[in-house]
Amino acid sequence: MKNIFIYLLFIFSFVTQSVFASDIKFVQVTDSHYSRNNEYSEKILKAAVKDINKIDGLSFVVFTGDNLNRPNEEDLIKFTNIVNKLNVPYYIVIGNHDVFKSNGLSKERYLEIIRENNILFRQKTPDYYFRKGEFGFIIADGAKEIIPGANGYFKESTLNYIDKQLSKHKKQKIVIFQHFPLVEPYESKSHNTYKAEEYINLLNKHSNVIAIISGHYHANGEKMQDGVYHISSPSLLQLPHQYKLIDINITKGFSPMIYTQLREVTVEQ
Repeated sequence: MKNIFIYLLFIFSFVTQSVFASDIKFVQVTDSHYSRNNEYSEKILKAAVKDINKIDGLSFVVFTGDNLNRPNEEDLIKFTNIVNKLNVPYYIVIGNHDVFKSNGLSKERYLEIIRENNILFRQKTPDYYFRKGEFGFIIADGAKEIIPGANGYFKESTLNYIDKQLSKHKKQKIVIFQHFPLVEPYESKSHNTYKAEEYINLLNKHSNVIAIISGHYHANGEKMQDGVYHISSPSLLQLPHQYKLIDINITKGFSPMIYTQLREVTVEQ
């Protein structure tokens, strides 16, 4: 009888944890620096798409900026046509290499081109929110389109948007995607984020952000700061051609568990 009770208690505990558990798996690709005039960059991007499509259970893919090497409409169309072959939805972050308004590729036009070539992509502004299951995701734009540069700049309008979304979805666990990290994988004055402390102070007002995922530095780095897991990832274009697989598990009563794995892309010569 005692053994039966223990067995039933184990089953009840397992079922209870399953009911109150949330899990999501997605891929981050960053700094692909695609150019239609660079055959090798095209091979790498196509190989990454092919490899990602082999992964079971993915919810989506996010490209966290510098998707192009230079702001060019034809490159963006070709980039979109390649990543449209993904088996899951994808989301786009704009990086400092992606836009230059004076050169004809503003943020508005950038997103318009993606919508024109992918009917499933409906975002019209560079800051946006989407939800998958019990998780909320925010795309935060820190790129400059007037005078592009390597330093991130999150405008007041973007910070206000983040603040509003975190308040609106305060019962959700939130992940923020952006090109420019708040916590650098290494120190660089030429690449850091302008007035990052204002952004960090905003985050400290809320308790539902579990991770901020970025690129830009072409380097791998992961650090917990004030309860937020800051994840930076290497460039897809540079050797050894990697992207990041991220799995997040939340069980009620426990801290979120975030697992990351760098996957190397093999490029056929």
